Amino acid sequence: MSAPEIAGWEHVYSGKVRDLYRPEGQSESDVLLVVASDRVSAFDHVLEPGIPGKGELLTALSRWWFEHLPVPNQLVDPQQLPESVGRRSMLVRSLDMFPIECVVRGYLSGSGWAEYQQTQSVCGIELPSGLESGDRLPEPIFTPAFKAPMGEHDENISFERMIELVGAEAASDLRVLSLEIFGRASTIAESKGVILADTKFEFGRDTDGVIRLADEVLTSDSSRYWDEEAWVAGVRGQSFDKQIVRDWLSAHWDGSGTPPTLPAEIVERTSARYAELLDRFTGA
Repeated sequence: MSAPEIAGWEHVYSGKVRDLYRPEGQSESDVLLVVASDRVSAFDHVLEPGIPGKGELLTALSRWWFEHLPVPNQLVDPQQLPESVGRRSMLVRSLDMFPIECVVRGYLSGSGWAEYQQTQSVCGIELPSGLESGDRLPEPIFTPAFKAPMGEHDENISFERMIELVGAEAASDLRVLSLEIFGRASTIAESKGVILADTKFEFGRDTDGVIRLADEVLTSDSSRYWDEEAWVAGVRGQSFDKQIVRDWLSAHWDGSGTPPTLPAEIVERTSARYAELLDRFTGA
């Protein structure tokens, strides 16, 4: 699926699900346009078909969180958004991005649960014995990852390795920021009947050296959300995200060759989960 042509904007990069543009003829522009597509990825593959409306849903949720988090962020005046992609795009500052995914985990799930069963730790952080899948951790933990080049797996790293990559001061600042944002976001989520199990943040520095929250923030693609009532009742792992896609793909594909086409029912159910989460937070 190719990036759309947008009048007045030059396409410069495409990730698995987002496309990046700069103003036409302005190679040194400090303003960029990020457009969220309806593409959906799993297990490092972009799948077919996309999820209709996904780009708009995730952009709306990112914008909502940026408005509710009192930290410097990447957004600039949105009034200049191109009409053709306005509902799924954001105008952002060009930042010097840190090569780190700042992962915060408040609950034991996913790869953290798999590692805990083997080592009673997550990313080298020792945890109490006797925890079960989906349990709340004694306190949120910061587990950074190195952002791998396109097409490669991100690599979980120690905090000491993070210091080697970005320096001690920046590493400390990013850890503090990540845990503070996670704590505030968790409180907001709980007021909506939602548990924020884990998430990843990305940060960059602007030309004045200010660290700003960047990329998408606290979306269904970057975070694991659960319904609090279901969690209390003992139902674990039903996330407001593309877990439906992952589960179907795991059951119908051995990981070799081209992934199979997603059935219409899986696409519809996934879209509904994205929409339900946005409604929980914004009522939209």
